[in-house]
Amino acid sequence: MSPKFHTQNLHSLPYIFTLLLSILPIITSRTLPPINSSSHLSDDDSSITYLWPLPSEFTSGNDTLTVDPDLSLSVSGNGGNSGIVTEAFERYRTIVFKHVGSSKFGGIRTLGYDVSKLTVVVNSSDEELQLGVDESYTLLVAKSNGLSVIGEVTIQANTVYGALRGLETFSQLCGFDYGTKTVQIYKAPWFIKDKPRFVFRGLLLDTSRHYYPIDIIKQIIESMSYAKLNVLHWHIIDEQSFPLEVPAYPKLWKGAYTKWERYTVEDAYEIVNFAKMRGINVMAEIDVPGHAESCFAFFTVFGLTPELSRSHGLLDGVGPFSVFTIPSTIYMNMLLSAFFCFFLQYLAASFCNFLLKFRGTGYPDLWPSDSCKQPLDVSKNFTFEVLSGILEDMRHIFPFELFHLGGDEVNTAIDGKLKLLGCLANFSIWWDKLVIGAFSISDCWKSTPHVNQWLQDRNMTAKDAYQYFVLRAQEIAISKNWTPVNWEETFNTFGEKLNPRTVVHNWLGGGVCPKVVAQGLKCIYSNQGFWYLDHLDVPWDSVYDAEPLEGITDASEKERVLGGEVCMWSETADPSNVQQTIWPRAAAAAERLWSSIESAPRSNTSETALTRLQYFRCLLTRRGVQASPVTNFYARSPPYGPGSCYDQ
Repeated sequence: MSPKFHTQNLHSLPYIFTLLLSILPIITSRTLPPINSSSHLSDDDSSITYLWPLPSEFTSGNDTLTVDPDLSLSVSGNGGNSGIVTEAFERYRTIVFKHVGSSKFGGIRTLGYDVSKLTVVVNSSDEELQLGVDESYTLLVAKSNGLSVIGEVTIQANTVYGALRGLETFSQLCGFDYGTKTVQIYKAPWFIKDKPRFVFRGLLLDTSRHYYPIDIIKQIIESMSYAKLNVLHWHIIDEQSFPLEVPAYPKLWKGAYTKWERYTVEDAYEIVNFAKMRGINVMAEIDVPGHAESCFAFFTVFGLTPELSRSHGLLDGVGPFSVFTIPSTIYMNMLLSAFFCFFLQYLAASFCNFLLKFRGTGYPDLWPSDSCKQPLDVSKNFTFEVLSGILEDMRHIFPFELFHLGGDEVNTAIDGKLKLLGCLANFSIWWDKLVIGAFSISDCWKSTPHVNQWLQDRNMTAKDAYQYFVLRAQEIAISKNWTPVNWEETFNTFGEKLNPRTVVHNWLGGGVCPKVVAQGLKCIYSNQGFWYLDHLDVPWDSVYDAEPLEGITDASEKERVLGGEVCMWSETADPSNVQQTIWPRAAAAAERLWSSIESAPRSNTSETALTRLQYFRCLLTRRGVQASPVTNFYARSPPYGPGSCYDQ
């Protein structure tokens, strides 16, 4: 339940916040604590293994091997002809040998190298990428001995996707030595035997609140592969915009912000194929029956959005540095939210109707009425015909067996006074998520005459209709050979009625997955208190310590937790800052999902995990990923002052 909210104290909060934030830059502008410029990552530090995520099992030695910049690849086994492996090898060779090449200044060049060939053995020729595909691998890095004049690097995997994970680990073992200008492998020989802890290790990307060009999405997918994440949860549409082309219903993408902010079918194909080459599935989401209006983009022009359900730790449109320079923004934001939020709920429909004259009407029969556009009209077969057509078209694009049907934040009754109180409380995370998100849809069905009559004819409540809609949507998805995924509200409201194949996606808080798996269903963990990346005040160690199996002791029930995902909602993120928001905190969750609890214990955060994560963050930046400092109070904020990448 949400924390108590005392309205009598509300009037003083803007003044307190304004005062504190006004003096903060004065205090800190010239008195920041000095940052240690000497990195703690010393060359002779053999106690820490700079791999992320940590492998399940590994041993290492004390030797240093040099790697030939003309490193060759030998692929054998039943999967020896895989283009996925050879293309990945070329990608990683470019990364590893970025600094190596012919020098006009006569730089040092080694006459002989310890490692000149990488051998990859793939046992299976099957390249189908589905949930639970074998991603295990072994990696051997051996020094030359009396029987061999060169060192040996061998990756053995059952599938090409295991080989991809092995190549990523190999690339992290390689480091450029600026003295000799060679790529070296430290602490050889290495023997690594590795496999993921969970089969589902995801990142949600929301392309409805802000549009991301396909090149940006590809950059995000590429960075996911560095942390061994394997599912891109593509939250394609929401009430703000519908950017995806659906050939069966070509008017749908008129709900995009503009005609330039859309994804063609070919774009979607390209993203799916790009991800597959990196061992990453794409799970699409069409969120129904709520979050489907695709009509509220107008409000973002003014920094006012009628959907206040995801303020994410900071006030909408206000970042940690804009409030330092313009503290009055907080005051104005709170006043606008308090005095106009409730009023805007009633004006929203009028504004949307105005916009539709310019953005296209789409399919208005999906709405209960012109003034009440969500949840979608449960009483019309046309609603489900459109949903079926969307899923049919998307089935040709997205081969992954899981499809996300949403189903969250569908409220069927809410008190108007509570709604006004919620508007006043929009800066509270818990109140925001549990109350405002619930009533953002309002009770459209019962207030619309023909829908209300449909309910009465069937002796159904609005809650019954919510259940009816979700279950019918599940049937449509299953008929197209998809396994349905739904947000946890469906389980919390009518869990015993859900299809047995349902995967429940937890987000509201802890304690849900234990209930889900006890009922025999499967669960994905995304507790918003830890794994919502747009909650900018959640530190890296809270992300790292979050445990998907918390409260589950039975071995068979643990197997029903597929894994988890971090969620990048985009109300306050767009191509200019999305990577800084995702990384490096997403990597903290990635290790929790990949590494065994024995190799990466939760008590590890204050010691070696921080050092390794800082190293991995710098690895990301070297690879062109705009990853933020690890230890800043607010995520995606810049460094506090001069210093080494490895100390931030």
